[in-house]
Amino acid sequence: MLFPTVDFAIFFAIAFTVNWLLNPHPVAWKLATIALSYFFYSWWDWRFVLLLATSTALAHGGALGIAAARSDRLRKLALGLSCLGLLGLLGYFKYYGFFAVNVDNSLDHLGLHHLIPLVQPTLPVAISFFTFMALSYVIDVYRRQIEVARPIDLAVYLSFFPHLIAGPIVRGGELLPQIRRRRDAEHIDFARAIWMIMGGLFKKVVVSSYLATSIVQPVFGAPNQHSGLEAIFAAWGYAVQIYCDFSGYTDIAIGLALLLGFRFPINFNAPYTARNLQDFWRRWHITLSRWLRDYLYIPLGGNRGSRWFTARNIMITMVLGGLWHGANWTFIIWGALHGAAQVVGHLRRENRIARGLPPVADGPGRVWWQRFWTFQYVCLGWVFFNASSFSNAMSVLGRVFASWGPSPLVTPLLLITIAFFVAVQFVPADAVTRMEGVFSRQSAAAQVSALGLALLVITTLGPTGVAPFIYYKF
Repeated sequence: MLFPTVDFAIFFAIAFTVNWLLNPHPVAWKLATIALSYFFYSWWDWRFVLLLATSTALAHGGALGIAAARSDRLRKLALGLSCLGLLGLLGYFKYYGFFAVNVDNSLDHLGLHHLIPLVQPTLPVAISFFTFMALSYVIDVYRRQIEVARPIDLAVYLSFFPHLIAGPIVRGGELLPQIRRRRDAEHIDFARAIWMIMGGLFKKVVVSSYLATSIVQPVFGAPNQHSGLEAIFAAWGYAVQIYCDFSGYTDIAIGLALLLGFRFPINFNAPYTARNLQDFWRRWHITLSRWLRDYLYIPLGGNRGSRWFTARNIMITMVLGGLWHGANWTFIIWGALHGAAQVVGHLRRENRIARGLPPVADGPGRVWWQRFWTFQYVCLGWVFFNASSFSNAMSVLGRVFASWGPSPLVTPLLLITIAFFVAVQFVPADAVTRMEGVFSRQSAAAQVSALGLALLVITTLGPTGVAPFIYYKF
């Protein structure tokens, strides 16, 4: 069930009504929320519900085992078995086909044919997201950062439909306390929720869809038929497309949660204003960045060793972060590109410290130079992220140097759209907050009128039908 559809509008109207009618009755509310969330998830395929329930059971069983263990060895065993089960499900459904094909091809060169069954399981929607949430819950219980949740609370936490399909990756310590307490309808920030939902819908339905059909899909679908200028704008266009698509989903999810009385963490903070790749990952998909830092990078050793030890940890984290996005070499290359840039930045900083040199003085010119080249490097990575294969990515990049002929796809509207949605990220956060405040102070009639006008604009400018959000497939 996609957010920008009539089906979801009807579903959410029912969920909103049930949510507040049952709010005074915690158990009934939780059971209804689980049922609604499972129905929402089953819209794609009812069998996926069994996987979500299994992941919930594995997480709860692991947490119980950790809490009941009488020694550190048993606690580690319970943690390991639970994580192994969760990662085993993720690995089978998402990565088995990829690794089986690659191993089989390698064995084939040695004269060993078809030793591994080549099976491609159906990839369940959102398996990466709820698996990472389940893992963080079990690990946080092991670290004694949170208490073992009641089964019904854990089921709500993992299945809650606003975040279920594409995040944010909300941790147990952030969401479970909200699930346990009763929400107050009088303190719901309806104005901000509507603001977030309308903004998210516009970014997804209008901007992301326009860029996809006008430049990104044509160029990536047939690179050799397009000029070098079109290839460059396809990379820039995809950078804006995926930002509008994913941040649009996040805005809608945050807005929906607000209407139900919940607060989610922010997931984007003007990522294309970043001055380096480390800064980029503090701004892009923030909840995934925090997850990788706290549950992978730091347990690997973080920056507690030599500079090369730290560089290794950065590369492992970013390559696995790339693999998290999909079972394809293009995602691994994308992660490696981001890891390599961060390693270079880390080594340069360490080298200056070792030589006793002060930090390089900042000035406007240097700041904008760093932002410009960081954006270009990020766009280079997006080429591999969006490409169907390594050869497809190289074909797109090759056009930059092969042909600079007519470029009919590079239109004034395309230029304005890309430039505007990069430039808007440089608007100060307090200015956006003030605009939200102005909207929230309007009368209910004015807000409803603005909502109706926004929906009219989105419906008029948007395409017929709505493509799934890009991050649905992860």
